[in-house]
Amino acid sequence: MAKAPLLLIPGLLCSPRLFAGQVAGLSEQADIVVPDWRKAPLSVWDTWDSAARWCLAQMPAERFSLAGLSLGGMLAVEIMQIAADRVDRLALLDTGMRSQNETERAIRRARIRLASEGHFELVLGLQMSRFIPAYRLSDKALVDEVMTMCGEIGVEIYKRQEELAAIRVDRRPDLPKIKCPTIVVCGRDDAATPLFLSDEMANAIEGSDLIVVEQCGHLVTMEKPDETNAILKKWLS
Repeated sequence: MAKAPLLLIPGLLCSPRLFAGQVAGLSEQADIVVPDWRKAPLSVWDTWDSAARWCLAQMPAERFSLAGLSLGGMLAVEIMQIAADRVDRLALLDTGMRSQNETERAIRRARIRLASEGHFELVLGLQMSRFIPAYRLSDKALVDEVMTMCGEIGVEIYKRQEELAAIRVDRRPDLPKIKCPTIVVCGRDDAATPLFLSDEMANAIEGSDLIVVEQCGHLVTMEKPDETNAILKKWLS
């Protein structure tokens, strides 16, 4: 049986390390491609369309399964705007489709300013409270892995990602156009993209399933890799 081509798009501050558990656990079922932001020119972050097209260009296959987490989920929906005919199935993990209000944009710009002024470590510390639930912060192995991943992305890519995230358009009106089999997955305790955002996406995409992962925050693929793999295996089959 031929493997399903699968594109896994990482989120903001996330290297391919985000999907290490899925690459290990799903490789017998899928031919997996994980875009590495470090290999892209910074200009891909000029627009949502250019970032989505760069991700799309990583796929050697004409048709494929598509999943993205957080900013990666937003990019997955951008891909649906330009190449929906190539996507067999869609998985949106810990993400949201709303635009940013002025308060949210101001917070992102403040983080960009901190990073530009040499306080990237402080920015990463702030992100940990959004990425990992308080009850998991004592898990040194998890925190170290997430910090290593974020450090791999570095300041310049991070700033460009934040700038793009600040100006994203509201994609909720486009969600009903999605017709391929779709799952929406969210950690119950996701502080970065709270569960209500996943709920509204699932309600907007006809026939989609909302799957809530208990005792889990924003980085479901790293916090609960086995549970995530079981979800994605069922989705792929």
